[in-house]
Amino acid sequence: MKCFSCKSDTMEQSSSTYTAQAANCIIIIKNVPCMKCRQCGDVIYNTKILKKIEEIIGRIESMASEVAIVDYQKSA
Repeated sequence: MKCFSCKSDTMEQSSSTYTAQAANCIIIIKNVPCMKCRQCGDVIYNTKILKKIEEIIGRIESMASEVAIVDYQKSA
């Protein structure tokens, strides 16, 4: 797979940290599966992962105060 940013062929399975700003808090999701470019570090999430991220954000948003940090592997 080619990287959308730098066009190199160095995308590989990895994990990353996803950060979102919700209405009332900042949500940090660690260990999210992704494809990451070894050259530029650009990250791509597949549709299944993005849907799961949306579910996690929806659950956390109603409970969180200002900052919430969750582990994707434990929340998925």
